[in-house]
Amino acid sequence: MSETVRVVARRAPIRRTLPALLAAGLMLTGQARAADPIKIGVIAEAQSVAGSAIPKAVQLAADEINAQGGIDGRQIQVVTYDDKSSASDAVRAFQRAVSEDKVNLVIASYISEVVLAVMPWSARLKTPMITPGAASNEISVAVHKDYARNRYTFHGYLTSHALAQSVCDSAKEALVGLLKAKSAAIMSEDAAWTRPLDAAYEECLPKAGLKVVEHVRFSPDTGDFTPIYNKIEAAKPDLIVTGIAHVGVQPTVQWQNQQVPIAMTGISGQATSSTFWANTNGGTQGVLFDAIAVPGVAMTEKTNAFTDAYIKRFGGAPSYAGYMAYDAMHYAADAVKRAGSTEADKLVDALEKTDWLGTVGRIQFYGKDETFTHSIKYGRGFVTGLLAQWQSGKQVAIWPTEVANGKLVLPPAVKPAVQ
Repeated sequence: MSETVRVVARRAPIRRTLPALLAAGLMLTGQARAADPIKIGVIAEAQSVAGSAIPKAVQLAADEINAQGGIDGRQIQVVTYDDKSSASDAVRAFQRAVSEDKVNLVIASYISEVVLAVMPWSARLKTPMITPGAASNEISVAVHKDYARNRYTFHGYLTSHALAQSVCDSAKEALVGLLKAKSAAIMSEDAAWTRPLDAAYEECLPKAGLKVVEHVRFSPDTGDFTPIYNKIEAAKPDLIVTGIAHVGVQPTVQWQNQQVPIAMTGISGQATSSTFWANTNGGTQGVLFDAIAVPGVAMTEKTNAFTDAYIKRFGGAPSYAGYMAYDAMHYAADAVKRAGSTEADKLVDALEKTDWLGTVGRIQFYGKDETFTHSIKYGRGFVTGLLAQWQSGKQVAIWPTEVANGKLVLPPAVKPAVQ
């Protein structure tokens, strides 16, 4: 046999074996890639009443998904960051989450200022972000105004405009008649989310039958609310309509201690937490507040199962941001599955098509041609929220009637308005 023939003979088995080896290698690589976890970053206010529920709820949802096999065989890994209620800390956390920890999506914050600070980085780093608690109209309006750049941000909570409409709807249907109320004073903390909220209050409260007779905005650092309540009482409104989230304990305790003879309703973010009764030492008795869910009230078939699981695991009920964060994790996982990818643009496209029955209602996002682009839809058939009241240590829903589990109880100092 010639040398040439011998060389060919020696190489022939290699040529026959190489494709099989390459195929096996590719198969192993594909299996390894498929087994890589899907990383979800969570940036939240770990020490705050409302924000501390966000990482807990996301982890609970992730554990449920993982127990069912994950997403197409890939497990979800939650990476959490405490932003300490600081926009600058949140920005650094977002940069680290994407650049170093390689997360595929971020669920971030209940503070509007934080989300607005992180939005440019979501755009720059092309990483989808969902806020489960920030309300400022500016978030979704920014997506609408510059969709190409800001399409990576999703407003996974009601806008300030929608929250105001929910308060006006509940006041009209549940309070105006029962309390014979004709007037209201607006009392809001000075924050990004309350500026559009108050503007919407000014517009919708009169349509609900409530004349606005006073409007007070105060610093979140306010320690003594006596002058504020004195000013409001002088205007003789039938209701105090609030816009508070960063504060809650102090105005509520002083409202109770001073026996302010005016029912208090509206948005009170801290009042949505099950710890608020203890935090105020019962001072929240009789306080009305709008929320998206409360324990024991089935907004959907999923509400109570989540609430019970959360209480069992963490010892207390979730705040409003907890409900929204839990839902966000589930519909984000659904989007990944529908997209068949964690690639950012494909994931954004899938999130835009979200149609998910969550714990608080049917969740869909407004489209790019609508003013509040990428915000969840408000209204019957979607997310409406509810009006609740603290009664003897419990949160009781009194509106809408189809989910109500109690009736309005007037605080001792409050009397119905005289016709």
